[in-house]
Amino acid sequence: MESDESSNSNGTASITLKRKLSDSDVDKPKTKFDQREADAGVKSPPKTLTPEIAGLGHFGDFQFKSILSNSVDCKRVVVEGRHQGQVSVIILDKKPFTEDKLKSCFFSEQSKLKLLFQNDIYGSYDCTPVQDVAEIKATIISPATQKHVDKYSYRPLYLVEETKEIYEKVTLPYLEKSSFSIEVFKITNLSFIEVVYVLSFQKWVYNVLEHKKEAERIVYEDTDSKIGFILAPDLKWDGKTIENLYLTAIVHARNIKSIRGLNQEHLPLLENILKFGTKAIVDKYGVKQSQLRVYIHYHPSYYHLHVHFNILHNHDGGIFTEKAHLLTSVIDNIKRQNSYYQEATLAFVVKDIDPLYAKLVEYGYEF
Repeated sequence: MESDESSNSNGTASITLKRKLSDSDVDKPKTKFDQREADAGVKSPPKTLTPEIAGLGHFGDFQFKSILSNSVDCKRVVVEGRHQGQVSVIILDKKPFTEDKLKSCFFSEQSKLKLLFQNDIYGSYDCTPVQDVAEIKATIISPATQKHVDKYSYRPLYLVEETKEIYEKVTLPYLEKSSFSIEVFKITNLSFIEVVYVLSFQKWVYNVLEHKKEAERIVYEDTDSKIGFILAPDLKWDGKTIENLYLTAIVHARNIKSIRGLNQEHLPLLENILKFGTKAIVDKYGVKQSQLRVYIHYHPSYYHLHVHFNILHNHDGGIFTEKAHLLTSVIDNIKRQNSYYQEATLAFVVKDIDPLYAKLVEYGYEF
């Protein structure tokens, strides 16, 4: 994963990129997140539930249980198992081929071929390539909750046409109960596992925003509390292979859950992300705005506004029309109508094991 420094037009961004975490950063007694958590009467999960696994050097201690999903198109397999006694989810992505590695080491005696069949000039082989070309990106979630397992499990998908009424009567109450809002934990009946799942996403986001984690991965930052954001490589990208480029911008404002909360008040934020996020990518990676797909998910994986940037060659599963909303279209829609995303019918996909699916069935939605 690359961590080289780059110069930006924003001086703060350059300072942020060079900043190194000290022991005092890690040992600060209370962050804003910790204080809100304490004020709400919610205790953090025990430390044993969130071990650091950055130093993991092999899969020797991993116990395989099952394949949760296997995508031939994306060259991705997601596996459930156990690591050090904890339920774990491992996401394995085949890295794209690069010209440098193909030139330097693939075409050699170390890349073995096994003939399957030959027909005239056409030969079909199984190829076991040299190790450097066969690299796989592994994303490890440990400990994983049942919600993590459900998220990555293959299940039938259903399209929901979410009207303003459905959002206000079903979706929003569900989110207020089970999403990021710490304050509601003490007045709802969330299970401990649900609390751990929600806190893990929220704390991960706040760790990034507060430079407690992943500070060395920041590509660009605007520190303004209203229009600022952090741009960094997405977890699904190795930070190096341009053909698979994927970055995410996470906003500093903490009161916008999703696209449903956007109006003309947020146009400066959205335009700032589009302008300086794309500029930072051009400056660091040489990829032009016309080569980028910039969009917002609905529903998102976590309810803190963030924007996705990926190269058009990257066919990640999140680019489909039932999930991705181009940022330029979002800006245009809001300019035309302030309350566009509060009034609009928005489509999204659910699995039959999603809690929101059950809430929609209870409401009377017909699948």
